[in-house]
Amino acid sequence: MAAVNSMSIRLLLCDDHRIVREGIKQVLADAPEMNVIAEASDGEQALKVVSQWHKSLHVVLLDIALPGRDGLDVLQQIKFDHPSLPVLMLSTYPERQYAVRCLKLGASGYLNKSADPEDMLAAIRKVAAGGVYVTANTADALATAMSKTGNKSGAEALSHREHQVFRLLILGRSVSEIGAQLKLAPNTVSTYRARILEKTAVKNDVELALYAQQLGVRD
Repeated sequence: MAAVNSMSIRLLLCDDHRIVREGIKQVLADAPEMNVIAEASDGEQALKVVSQWHKSLHVVLLDIALPGRDGLDVLQQIKFDHPSLPVLMLSTYPERQYAVRCLKLGASGYLNKSADPEDMLAAIRKVAAGGVYVTANTADALATAMSKTGNKSGAEALSHREHQVFRLLILGRSVSEIGAQLKLAPNTVSTYRARILEKTAVKNDVELALYAQQLGVRD
């Protein structure tokens, strides 16, 4: 990771919605030291940019809900290839569902897109300096996760791959579509689906979608 100086924090901004990227850039425009040097609209593009620019980047701002390779998978790959590069996850999902999972995968912080601009700037500055940004809600989610160690249930019990399949199932993707997107055999996807239904104690995809809605998990 490039050394941070007082004049510039160089960022990669990855979100599949251009209007969201433009909004975030407007927020960052209020801080002269923030400099978005690259943008990406999907996971594969983000990884290509990181491969090319990692020596110049200070922080990656990464959305969770990306087309193709999702943000959690991209996070995992970035931390494998460039473990010292801070990644700040951005999402509309509630902290209690995703913050702990992101931090376990190596994220330096998790921020809801509805956060105040001042909070976003503070989060970027903290992770750029090598710290970990944790909101009060994330701290609560971490405390809850620690108290449930060894006794996880429902969505919390899903593995990383199961969670990927879970998200695609609740979006209405078929087994074959999920297999193509995740590069898995249909039989493998079906096995993951069966495990997901068992762990979440639902009978079919409709009940699974209702379960996800109750948790606040959405696209």
